[in-house]
Amino acid sequence: MPDLKEKIYRMIKDYQITSMSTVTEDGKPWVRYVMMVGQKDLTMKFTTSWKSRKVAQIKNNAEVHITCGVSDLKTASQYLQIQGKAKISKNKDLRKEMWLDFHKKYFSGPDDPNFCVGIVKPYHIELFSMSSPKPLIWDKKKK
Repeated sequence: MPDLKEKIYRMIKDYQITSMSTVTEDGKPWVRYVMMVGQKDLTMKFTTSWKSRKVAQIKNNAEVHITCGVSDLKTASQYLQIQGKAKISKNKDLRKEMWLDFHKKYFSGPDDPNFCVGIVKPYHIELFSMSSPKPLIWDKKKK
């Protein structure tokens, strides 16, 4: 299992565009692209606006699903499906840690009251390889 966790970490450790679904107020899935980065413990983080639809949906239902790992179809060989629970943070240190020049288009700085960080704690990850019919599964509950 440590090898699988390390393999997953290598796939999420750099910022990438991912698709993330949340649950709407009427129980329907809603998918959008989000720029995320992963941590050694497999936690995923993204930045967003406090006034965004995804923040309202996460506050109402913490369940999210992320698909990531493919940035180029020509070189794509594996991808991840991640189930987790999300929360939104306005922690000052975390906002400074996550601040990128990219954010200047949308926010006045890391102290902008609308700038916040989403944190996804995965509990189930499937690593799909184009060369294998079955995924490798990391499941926090089965550890």
